[in-house]
Amino acid sequence: MKPFTTLLSATELRTLRDPLIIECSFDLVDTDAGERAYAAGHIPGAFYLHLDRDLCGAKTAADGAFRGRHPLPERADFAALMRSLGLVADRQVVAYDRQGGPYAAHLWWMLRWLGHAQVAVLDGAWDGDMTAEVPPAVPTDWQPGQSLVGQISTAELLKKLGNIRLIDARAGERFRGEVEPLDKAAGHIPGASNRFFKDNLGAEGRFKPAAQLHAEFQPLLAPFAADSVIHQCGSGVTACHNLLAMAHAGLGDGLLYPGSWSEWSSDPARPIAQG
Repeated sequence: MKPFTTLLSATELRTLRDPLIIECSFDLVDTDAGERAYAAGHIPGAFYLHLDRDLCGAKTAADGAFRGRHPLPERADFAALMRSLGLVADRQVVAYDRQGGPYAAHLWWMLRWLGHAQVAVLDGAWDGDMTAEVPPAVPTDWQPGQSLVGQISTAELLKKLGNIRLIDARAGERFRGEVEPLDKAAGHIPGASNRFFKDNLGAEGRFKPAAQLHAEFQPLLAPFAADSVIHQCGSGVTACHNLLAMAHAGLGDGLLYPGSWSEWSSDPARPIAQG
């Protein structure tokens, strides 16, 4: 069977033999909500990974600089975590959450960062049986490969301002600077365009058809090639939803700015735009 590399349905999930299923449900305000939901009932065989504890690294760099609210963990540490859950080279990974896919998409990107291509996000809600049972984990000796994705640092982004295409996945009111509930300053990185990640979903909470996503993203990219476009959000998480939507639409891969607005806005010397 051909591996799933972007999205799959609940029906397709049922056809898989021994997938590694991981729930990533999370709430930025109530950070234990996702774990409570998992404990109450989840897809049989699914493990749970917590955004703050499992999918995030140190928020402060060695030089004392703030790295954002959800910086990437050390690659070796994340690889060790995935080994502990039973990842092997040819195993299909399925990520899901209960918020429309932003946290699952983040795990999708992170596994591709480790060189694992056989990872997809469950499109829409699970419609089958649930269980409170936590599956046993069988650790492996799997090793990460060459990264399949690209990223950019704050220093690199500063040098490129004015000559890049930058897409911000936050809600419009945060992008415009009308409100800022989480970070130190309100507004956006100068030159950025806004594509709220929830705009990738249709009325039923599933991703829009690939052709529709292609048509909606194309004007945001031109005249830049898709693989040169930089994606960001508040802390490098929901930006992965836009990256997943682009990949599903056949537009290839862009670059992730992991620190995103939380890192950028932490230094008052960096330029900020509003409106």
